[in-house]
Amino acid sequence: MVWSILRIQRYFRRKPLRFFIFLLVYLVAGSLYYAHTGFFSNTAADVHKLVSERSMGGPSSSEVKLFRTTKGSTLWHRPSWIIVNKQEDQKQGDHKRGKITSTSQGENNKRNKYVDDEQAKYIGCYIDDVRNRALRGITFFDYKRMTVFRCQDNCAERGYWYAGLEFGAECYCGQKIQAPSVSESECNMECKGEKTDLCGGANRLSIYRMELSQESARRHGSAIFKGCFRQPHNATKALPISASISNISVDKCVDMCTEKELPLAALSAQRCYCGFPTTLFNLHDREDESQCMQHCNGEEFETCGNDQFFVVYQTQVQDHRCMDRRFLQTRSKTFVALASFPGAGNTWVRHLIELATGYYTGSYYFDGSLYNKGFKGERDHWHRGRTICIKTHESGKKEIDAFDRSILLIRNPYKALMAEFNRKYGGHIGFASQAHWKGKEWPEFVNNYAPWWASHTLDWLNLGKSVHVVHFEALKRDLFAELKTLVMFLGLEVSEDRLLCVEGQKDGNFKRSGLRKLEYNPYTPEMQTVINNLIKTVDFALKKRNMTGVPAEYRPR
Repeated sequence: MVWSILRIQRYFRRKPLRFFIFLLVYLVAGSLYYAHTGFFSNTAADVHKLVSERSMGGPSSSEVKLFRTTKGSTLWHRPSWIIVNKQEDQKQGDHKRGKITSTSQGENNKRNKYVDDEQAKYIGCYIDDVRNRALRGITFFDYKRMTVFRCQDNCAERGYWYAGLEFGAECYCGQKIQAPSVSESECNMECKGEKTDLCGGANRLSIYRMELSQESARRHGSAIFKGCFRQPHNATKALPISASISNISVDKCVDMCTEKELPLAALSAQRCYCGFPTTLFNLHDREDESQCMQHCNGEEFETCGNDQFFVVYQTQVQDHRCMDRRFLQTRSKTFVALASFPGAGNTWVRHLIELATGYYTGSYYFDGSLYNKGFKGERDHWHRGRTICIKTHESGKKEIDAFDRSILLIRNPYKALMAEFNRKYGGHIGFASQAHWKGKEWPEFVNNYAPWWASHTLDWLNLGKSVHVVHFEALKRDLFAELKTLVMFLGLEVSEDRLLCVEGQKDGNFKRSGLRKLEYNPYTPEMQTVINNLIKTVDFALKKRNMTGVPAEYRPR
């Protein structure tokens, strides 16, 4: 008997047989996995159809089918019926480990530089002297992957009006062109990252004028142009540091205020004022720039305001009045959710809340890249009660019941879907490639995620306790008023000076360039029909609860 057992043991220890057993187990496991995913793929289609059918008449609370959610996602939550392929899982794994993935040469948006579009207009070929640059803003070089769009993005993100490319790999930004133009034939070098475009030549710049979005900041060197403002009744009280400057220029005033470590520089004819934005001078009532057209004595191309109007710039000095953040000193027994669909701007709103309140925000998940960017509440378990609110993308009854109050952040689904698609394939401030937009990924993404946008909102409206709705678009339009209401909802005392400080630091580290847009509408007519019906569903649900409906930007196209 013993001998027989030993013979069987030796038999099973042979390598070929072990390989066969492992292969058999692998095939069985794979079959079970595909059977499971096939089931949930069908569920996605059924849910999509259900929400679309309910959208026209507006669902009642009993009719809305809640989209159940799965746990275990460390970055953001997705519905259980969304299938993520191995390539996407690898991308998310790289994101969690902090890897940076660069796009290949062929993935950049291709276009002929002589064709104008809504993003930028080709101006011409200009001389660029190394001792007297045509564009005198920031510069950056990339001798492997430079493209026209990369240069435009970098310049537009910093508020410059002009972007110029030289020598196939060099990018220059500026507010005005200070050199003569030359023949187009002299800008004849191919871009290193896109052979179909031309990027200047030897000491020659291919220059574009940007059509900046409203959010883009105009700059003068390192200073951000804030606008023309009527002087307050007591200018020296509103901006306590001032001095007369002979041959005044923007640079001289900005340098003086930077040296004094103050964030605002205001020019009034021959005088320079420095200070903070306060209730005495809050930068909310901007005047027409024609009121400030008096030229500076020290620089004929610049304007320096007059005795009645300031020309105001924001220096590089950080307004420290809203930068302090800490955990709650006493553990809170009330858990406040900051709930949103992915791509709705949750990270940006967390940044605003932390600056406005002085307290860290928490998260239902853990994202190491966010922690490294300063969101220290990211590592603190959300149930410890040390953060002012908790980020979540969950939408199931059990998950919603875990919170006592909730801030529901809603964004135009057309924008939110594109933002999340960019994040998924390009990171927090990156962009999906053209291959992803034009491949199968985008249609599949919209088919799966668009119904989730509606179901997420409906779940929180139906099941959430004490829900405060914040529209992303309203927050961008009137940051001060919306943040003030939000701080009051959190039960904290409002500091208007702190909120004014937040306005000057509002972008944070997670703002995508406002310039990079697709040259075509990625939404097919079929996609738009579905999304428009979902918008009507959410609008109906909001109005049914005596809340403001969706903003005008959401309206069906």
